[in-house]
Amino acid sequence: MLRQVCGENVIIGEGLGAINFGKMLALNETAAWLWQQTKEQGDFTIESLTEALCKEYEVTADEAKADVASIIAEWQEVGVLE
Repeated sequence: MLRQVCGENVIIGEGLGAINFGKMLALNETAAWLWQQTKEQGDFTIESLTEALCKEYEVTADEAKADVASIIAEWQEVGVLE
């Protein structure tokens, strides 16, 4: 779940899934926005998040795709996204 803690955007685990996720993951504004997009889109892809990021922020498609792929890989690595 995305929460604001002391002015910071963080992902924290809830319920039984939190048992193996004993930390908080801090997100910058753009990463928090992308996290929200994953929830809104449901079955998202790197391409759909890239397109949304380009519409929201002034960034090239190549930069956006690299950033999206990087954050998705990080979230998968720490186990907050399958």
